[in-house]
Amino acid sequence: MGKKGKAQIFIEYAAARAFLSGLGMLPRPLATAVGRGIGHAAYALAGGLRRTGLRNLELAFPEKSVQERKEILRGSFVSLGRQLGEVSQFPRATPERLRAVVEYDSEDVKLLDLARERGRGVIFLTSHLGAWEILCFAHSVFYEPLSFLVRPIDNPRIEELVEGLRTRFGNQPIDKKAAARTAMRLLRQGGTLGVLADLNTQEREGVFVPFFGHLACTTAGAATLALRTDATVIPVCAPWDEKRRRFVFHGGPVIELVRTGDAARDVEINTERFTAAIEGHIRAYPDQWLWIHKRWKTRPAGESDIYARPVKNHTITSATHDTPPEEILKT
Repeated sequence: MGKKGKAQIFIEYAAARAFLSGLGMLPRPLATAVGRGIGHAAYALAGGLRRTGLRNLELAFPEKSVQERKEILRGSFVSLGRQLGEVSQFPRATPERLRAVVEYDSEDVKLLDLARERGRGVIFLTSHLGAWEILCFAHSVFYEPLSFLVRPIDNPRIEELVEGLRTRFGNQPIDKKAAARTAMRLLRQGGTLGVLADLNTQEREGVFVPFFGHLACTTAGAATLALRTDATVIPVCAPWDEKRRRFVFHGGPVIELVRTGDAARDVEINTERFTAAIEGHIRAYPDQWLWIHKRWKTRPAGESDIYARPVKNHTITSATHDTPPEEILKT
C-alpha cells in the first residue's frame, strides 16, 4: 500500500474520533450494548473475515460441528464489539468505575506479588482474548504501570489518539520496530512488559511451533527477551465472565524457562511452551479469541496456503485479511 495522504489521514482520524467520542458519551451499559450490536452486524456483513474465522475454527476444532464453530465465531465478533464499547469509556475511567468492570482474584494478586519478590523483570504473556486492552489499562490503576509492545497504527493521528487512551494512568508503549534494546533494558531493571504473542509472524521473526495441532509461525521475541533477562513469565488473560458481569484477570502459573545450552533450541522450546499456555486460555474461552486473524498464514517451506479457496480446477490464493486487531478496533 502507498503512503497515505494528509486528506486520507485526517478523514480516517475524524471518523475514528467522532465514533469513539460518540460511543464514549453513552453510559457504559449502553456503550457496550452498542458495541455488541456492532459485533453482531460485523459477523453478518464481513464475509471475508467470517470465512477466515471459520477456516481457523475448522483447523482448531475439527471435532466440532459447523454450527458450533459458527456460534464460537459469532461470540468472537461480539467480544470484539464489547471491548470497543469498553475502550470508548477510557477517557472517563476512574478507579471506582474500573472496579465495576475488572476483577482480580486474591490468588492472582498473590502471584503478582510473588513474581515481584523474585527481583526480576516480569513478562505478561497474553493474547487477543477477552479484553486485552482493559487488562493492560486496569493493571496500571490497580497495581502498577507497565510497558507493552505495540505495532503503531498506520495513521499517525489515530495512533496518537489511541496512545493517549492507553497511557492515561502511566502505561508506556514500546514500538515493536525498535523494541529489543528498550524492552531488554526495562526487564533488566525489574520492569513489567506486556507481550501479545498469539499472532502470525514472518519466518524471519519467528519459529514454527504447534498451535492447536498445526505448526504456526510464532514470534521468537518473547522467549528471546525472557532468556536474555531471566524474566519471570506469567501467562495472563482477562475474559468476560457472564456470571460476575466483569472481566476477570487470570494469571499463571509461572512458566519456568528451559535452558539446554543451545540458544536457538532454547528459543524454540520456550516459544512452544509459551504458545501452549496461550492455547490453554483460548480453549477455555474459545468464543473470546480473535479467530478472524490468519494465524496459520506463514507456512513452512513447501506447504501450500492453508487459506486458499478451491474453485473448480483452480485455487484462489487467499487475500490478506491479516488486519491487525488495533486496526479492527482502531485501538
